[in-house]
Amino acid sequence: MKTDIHHMKMALALAQRGLGTTWPNPSVGCVIIDRQGHVIGRGHTGKGGRPHAETVALSHAGKAAEGAGAFVTLEPCAHHGETSPCAESLVKAKIDRVVVATGDPDSRVSGKGIKILEQAGIRVDFGVCQTEADQINQGFFTRCTEKRPMVTMKIATSQDGMIAGALGHSQWITGSESRQRGHLLRANHDAIMVGIGTVLADNPSLDCRLPGLQSRQPVRIVVDSHLTIPENCKLVETAKNIPTWIVTCEDGGKKFETLVSLGVKLVSCEANDQGRVDLTKMMTLLGTEGITRILSEGGAEVNASLIRASLVDRLYWFRSPDVIGDEGLAALASVELNELLARPDFHLIRTGRAGKDIWQEFEIGH
Repeated sequence: MKTDIHHMKMALALAQRGLGTTWPNPSVGCVIIDRQGHVIGRGHTGKGGRPHAETVALSHAGKAAEGAGAFVTLEPCAHHGETSPCAESLVKAKIDRVVVATGDPDSRVSGKGIKILEQAGIRVDFGVCQTEADQINQGFFTRCTEKRPMVTMKIATSQDGMIAGALGHSQWITGSESRQRGHLLRANHDAIMVGIGTVLADNPSLDCRLPGLQSRQPVRIVVDSHLTIPENCKLVETAKNIPTWIVTCEDGGKKFETLVSLGVKLVSCEANDQGRVDLTKMMTLLGTEGITRILSEGGAEVNASLIRASLVDRLYWFRSPDVIGDEGLAALASVELNELLARPDFHLIRTGRAGKDIWQEFEIGH
């Protein structure tokens, strides 16, 4: 069992490499182990969801795959799409044993991939490192079961929970190490989302600037109910280089057409009772577009609205040792952050240090 866990953790590490690049498909890792315990093939899902992890690993293993074992982080697919099912490819390669970390809730696959393997006489062991695999696949699972992306909220605050000083200036509350970790979060999400208030106040680029990861630029999403985004802001000016989507209640007009001509994708959404973008319906629209993982870096209003709508699945809290005081801007409008984290549906799953700052990752139940 210890050996199985070791091999599956190798596959999980491979799956993590693809996060943020494989949507609308899941990021899967696969390792092929021969009878002597040697790694003879490995792979993870390619950009845009192709090729599949099993295909890559089997191509590396070649004929040596016969009689070997495969460790896969997600149940092998069973449906015919652009390629033949991975379950059938494993059978054709004469794999002797398949270890699967977790199941696939997609109705085209659920249980069918394992059935193909078992009917071919292949031994299947299920559930090795399932908790870790479920966390990696949470975005894909949420889109399958709830028809929306997983939402991770990132907040960087002072020790007393403020995101800006008295004048509203918010830049660099936390240190450079926290900002680097924040860029890594951007790289492994399909999209970054902010509200129009953040765009007007900070004119952000919302790109990934980590060395070696500049090619991994997630979709930039702005929630802008009345289409007030300036045409000369950084997001619009670079929209032809990095995908930029604006979710708005507007559905036409001169500015709408101008933004489209500048490379921006406009997503029209129904308004709520306050005349603003209905966030729940927006998430359904984004799920339809194929987005599985969103990193919300919005301001206090957007953060609070997402929490109130029960749309946040994870929270990353970066906290500096500095104190701003009561005159600062709180991280969540009309919601006390410390009281929120004390709720029983907030579970601390990881914590660590980034320079002088502390970061914590919470999983949120619904």
